Amino acid sequence: MSLKQQIVTCFILLAINFSFSQSKINHFFKVSDTLNKPKRNAIVISESLIAGITLLGLNQLWYSDFKQSKFHIINDSNEWLQMDKLGHLYSSYQIGKYGAQVLKWSGVSEKHQLIYGATLGFSFLTIVEVFDGFSDEWGFSWSDMGANAIGAGFYVGQELLWKEQRLQLKYSFHQTRYASQRPNTLGDRFLEQILKDYNGQTYWLSANLHSFFPSTKLPKWLNVALGYSVDGLLTSNKDTTIFAFQNQDRKRQFYLSLDIDLTRIKTKSNTLKTFFSVFNTIKIPFPTVEFIGENDIKLLPIYF
Repeated sequence: MSLKQQIVTCFILLAINFSFSQSKINHFFKVSDTLNKPKRNAIVISESLIAGITLLGLNQLWYSDFKQSKFHIINDSNEWLQMDKLGHLYSSYQIGKYGAQVLKWSGVSEKHQLIYGATLGFSFLTIVEVFDGFSDEWGFSWSDMGANAIGAGFYVGQELLWKEQRLQLKYSFHQTRYASQRPNTLGDRFLEQILKDYNGQTYWLSANLHSFFPSTKLPKWLNVALGYSVDGLLTSNKDTTIFAFQNQDRKRQFYLSLDIDLTRIKTKSNTLKTFFSVFNTIKIPFPTVEFIGENDIKLLPIYF
């Protein structure tokens, strides 16, 4: 996932979440039992404005700095050990989830929540991908589109199957030594590194145990999480000549850890519910087992 797409995703999530918070604080966020047309119309107008302004700003502030070209397609499926594809999947899932939730808040039917809300991330990222197709610096990527579709489908499928999100996609980050070696590519400052340094990113599949084993006495908020990350990536491909002399040892890393589903913590406070909903996109740090290769297993006291 390119930096611009990650920035756009963060902006949209923050904008939607801010609206959530303000609404709840003012007792405006109560879920409607039936269709509330003023709320629905407010959502449509707000999302249209946010999307329009974001795309306009993206076109003027980002793409205008790079040479334009005819629409072209690239194959980048083997880059960054697929970490960028997980970024697409995660972003499409999260934007779609919030898109469906705001429509639920306005009393829109479940069918329309899934059709118009849960596909919001896929639709928006498709437009960004088309922009990429006309940029000489990048190109339209079918593998990116596939990841976007999987992210949206991951939310929709669970709603159709279980009427809830038993499996959630989450994210965590820690700083690495690699960013200082290529600050222009991996980030010069902490906030840039969060978006650009794949070595410090981990994407998680977090499963709620009580949902799968309701007869047990396990806490309803307890999750188990499987994570994927990488190490040793200074370039997108191993064959890239730059930094080849450093003998990069590019590794895939897998993790097993506990997690918390913050949305399943009972509270009567609308403000806390909003807080939990927003930060449930992030994996809670816990002791973690790390797997590298077949025999390299480590116990990490706390892993971010």
